[in-house]
Amino acid sequence: MTDSMPVLVAPAALGPGLSAPAVAAAIGRGLERAGLLPPDLCPLCSGGRGTIELLLPALGGETGDGYALIEGGGTAIVELDRTAAASGAAILRAVAAGAEVVLLAAAGGGPQRGGAQRGGAEPIAAIEGGGAELITAIEGGGGLRGATLVVLCEARPTPAAPAPEPIAAALAAHYGAPLVHGPSFVLEQLNFDARMRASRALVVGEARLDAATLGGRVAGEAAIRARQAGVPCHAVAAANALDPFDVRILDLQAIAVAATIAELELAGEGLAQAL
Repeated sequence: MTDSMPVLVAPAALGPGLSAPAVAAAIGRGLERAGLLPPDLCPLCSGGRGTIELLLPALGGETGDGYALIEGGGTAIVELDRTAAASGAAILRAVAAGAEVVLLAAAGGGPQRGGAQRGGAEPIAAIEGGGAELITAIEGGGGLRGATLVVLCEARPTPAAPAPEPIAAALAAHYGAPLVHGPSFVLEQLNFDARMRASRALVVGEARLDAATLGGRVAGEAAIRARQAGVPCHAVAAANALDPFDVRILDLQAIAVAATIAELELAGEGLAQAL
């Protein structure tokens, strides 16, 4: 039975030029070269950059200028942009297009400027303009006009830290915007749990495996769900800084380090031997 089940390949982006779909495809090619069945490719993100690209095929809809309207038109996804002004303008365009709910994909920050960190995205605090400027941009353009703003966060909101990221905190305070754990939201929209249980093993990935992986990023969230379901989990990363205790918590069976498409294909071949 196990040999007739596919491997679920579910990585996030590994950095510039290594988007989640490209990483998943490369690992998948390696697994097939090693003689395994074609894998189930499920590229992931934490609910920030890449959210529209990954969720729109699953949810259906159409893209606009800086936003995507989900099928039916009542909900829009807007990814946090390079500046607060650009982000605010995209939110306003989504509202003008008829969105009653605007899902702001703010987990992990906006587009990358510089080194590969946090899966190719920069921290929210490094975005040009913070929460106050984003609110000014929204209000200066006419406000939300009755639309509800929902914010995806990389860190899981808790009673002790209900708004763990600066822009999310500002939007929650000003608009009463609900804060949602981005990795969990993405996994649910992609039907991850059912796909994972139908697989013989899971392969996750991100730019850097470290203690923050345990703090709610999508690779850690996926690995923990696999552990709870009894599905073996392996990982691929451009850099691995997990200590042995963290590896045990995530119950990772094997970790491969790869930073190019060719290395990812080889990593897939190597992981096939451990399945």
